[in-house]
Amino acid sequence: MTKMKQRVIGLVGIVSRMANWNADFTGLPKTTSDGNIFGSDKALKYSIKRIWVEQGENVLYIRSYKLGTSKEGEKLQPRDLHERYEHLFSEDVSKDSVVVLKKLFSCVDVMNFGATFAEKGQNIGLTGVVQIGQGFNKYADTNVEVQDILSPFRNSNPKSEDKDATSIGKKIVSNEAHYIYPFTVNPNHYDSYIGLPGFDEFQGYTKEAYDSFKDGALIGATALNTNSKAGCENAFSLFITFKENAQAYLPNLDPYVKVYKEADKTIYDLTAIAPMVAGVQDQIETIELYVNHYAAEVRLEIDRLQRYNIITRAVL
Repeated sequence: MTKMKQRVIGLVGIVSRMANWNADFTGLPKTTSDGNIFGSDKALKYSIKRIWVEQGENVLYIRSYKLGTSKEGEKLQPRDLHERYEHLFSEDVSKDSVVVLKKLFSCVDVMNFGATFAEKGQNIGLTGVVQIGQGFNKYADTNVEVQDILSPFRNSNPKSEDKDATSIGKKIVSNEAHYIYPFTVNPNHYDSYIGLPGFDEFQGYTKEAYDSFKDGALIGATALNTNSKAGCENAFSLFITFKENAQAYLPNLDPYVKVYKEADKTIYDLTAIAPMVAGVQDQIETIELYVNHYAAEVRLEIDRLQRYNIITRAVL
């Protein structure tokens, strides 16, 4: 394991076509009080965690199920946090905080996103190294589409006027939306645990954990093909890596992004970011831009910018 020493700031762009990237409890795309469509950080984190699960990584904070016993028989139930811990590690929660911390840090989601763990006398709070903001839709021509769906089964409610007919459901999607997420990576968040008794081998946040996050930020949405997420893809990702011990800081970059169409191609206009980055470029180690250039163009011109194909990872 290699300790990660550089801070990173960047963007993840998610496109949703005839899909619903992040719905509220009514089924509509999530919106602010003034009607702006956005996706929560949890939606992006979930897509990344699903990739980690499929890759065989330890992931603690994700829904899993068990068969619970009730008067009616066995019922499928979501596990609580304690049960998830036992299922993942095949042991009860220890009273020794060092043992629990080691288990938590062995989970790639905890290593990246942090944890709140209050179980069996333990009260552990870990601020995540990776912080992801809300992903606002930057595309002005987004419309919400409501589709009626005919079920193959009749409505079994005896009080329904349509109890003899098949039931009708709804699927709600947006015709097209472009969610732009800001993120930061501060690898020093776990340094206070280095050198604690029993933590002799702990190095803090690792390069391997960052590489796992980076991989998820490139393919998580594309791989998440549920019914509502089919049509959601990773469009681009930007990673600005600072030099070790750099003192420069940049604000969240998403307010400076514009999204529009030219002919049939989506344009992600990041030109407003360039002057900010140029002002601190002597403290920046690398600037990497991954883009699906078959469907989109990212407009950004900065010295030493390296462009990659987000699908093949080949240099463009």
